[in-house]
Amino acid sequence: MLKPDTWALTILLASLTALGPISTDMYLPALPGILRDLDTGHAAVQLTLSMFLVGFAVGQIFYGPLADRLGRKPVLAAASGPSWLVLAAGLGIYAVASLACTLAPSVELLIVARFAQAFGAAGPIVLARAVVRDLYDGPRAGQELARMGSIMGLAPAVAPFFGGLISASGGWRLVFLVSCAAAAAILVSVWRGLPETLKAREVAPFSARALFGDFARLLAHPVFRAYLTVVAATYCGLFAFISGSSFVLQDIYGLTPSVYGIAFGVCAGAYVLGTLIGQRVAPRFGAEVTITLGTGMLAAGGCVMVLALLGAPSAWSVIGPMMLYMIGV
Repeated sequence: MLKPDTWALTILLASLTALGPISTDMYLPALPGILRDLDTGHAAVQLTLSMFLVGFAVGQIFYGPLADRLGRKPVLAAASGPSWLVLAAGLGIYAVASLACTLAPSVELLIVARFAQAFGAAGPIVLARAVVRDLYDGPRAGQELARMGSIMGLAPAVAPFFGGLISASGGWRLVFLVSCAAAAAILVSVWRGLPETLKAREVAPFSARALFGDFARLLAHPVFRAYLTVVAATYCGLFAFISGSSFVLQDIYGLTPSVYGIAFGVCAGAYVLGTLIGQRVAPRFGAEVTITLGTGMLAAGGCVMVLALLGAPSAWSVIGPMMLYMIGV
């Protein structure tokens, strides 16, 4: 079993949190290929991303309460019970759903499989952070999350590049097959190396009424609603780019899948730059100034992208403003 305060455990936890970004970013260069192969429309193909986000949101609601009662490892990788139960845990659901994506004969079945894939991916990202909370306190917990974030930050930068190479060499189905293999490898690593970290299990029975009552109390708080609105608007813009950029940059501006992957990686690099700026601005000027600076960059990036709508001939009319937007994110 891996020990706390080791890089091996940090890398494993970062791998769990990276499944979500990999699942959204690696298949982006393949979207035009999905459109052609399944003989469908742009809206239906983009729905494979939208339904992934829905499944990801729904899954996060349930994994935390279940893990507080059953333990981190059983909910993540079915560490006890019959071996087939591994398919009912988060990583197992993700792996099976990724295989279903690979074999999907129609866009409708691909959309359903993407929802299931997201539901499975929600477990690892929730439980990796729960493990950090179990093992570490105070600044040490923040340091561990920062380490995980620095490793995970590579995922959105390199995933589209490798996705472009994979889809160019083997088609879009191979992208999902690689996701399935990655999940299987992580599952084995969790099964063999991750210790159970939950010290005291929740004894109260699981109640949907209590669960949603907690969310209702959060939504009643005006400060929570204000920050939630900022985050929601931010990610609306981000995923508008994620869902549409593959078609715009490849079909309109003529980028190849591999070059598109590099362009997306440049935007992800701007996100990393934004985190470095935020780390320096926040301690000196406070959270409010940092948030104001970030939202100003979001607005500026969105407004400058109007140049693309006006028919600017270069792909940089999309990539440049999006880099500014990503710094703001």
